[in-house]
Amino acid sequence: MEFTQLIEKARGVLGPRQLSQDTTAGSVATALLTCGGNIYLGVCIDTPCGMGFCAEHAAIAAMVTAGEHKIQKIVAVGRSGILPPCGRCREFIRQIHDGNMDTQVMVADGVVVTIRDLLPHAY
Repeated sequence: MEFTQLIEKARGVLGPRQLSQDTTAGSVATALLTCGGNIYLGVCIDTPCGMGFCAEHAAIAAMVTAGEHKIQKIVAVGRSGILPPCGRCREFIRQIHDGNMDTQVMVADGVVVTIRDLLPHAY
């Protein structure tokens, strides 16, 4: 599967929506492809007090719930285009499976690196 297909799937769930007076969801969406060939999607949940989480976390939680943990490719999108994962998400991907250091991450339009590239000095 190509990144273009993952981007299209992520854009399919992208769309900010109000959940409550203070909480929104969907301003960022993620699609990931597992080494088992399955795709998982997630959207961010933004809360005013920091209890929310990133779209990558939502997609990874869906993947783990389904019994998988090795990510082949991952991409996050917002209205402005491709978004690189934040530091917390980079570390989360790494900690889910040792092999995820080789996960391919699209960090900008046409730019793909690995988690290893993003975390060269992981502990």
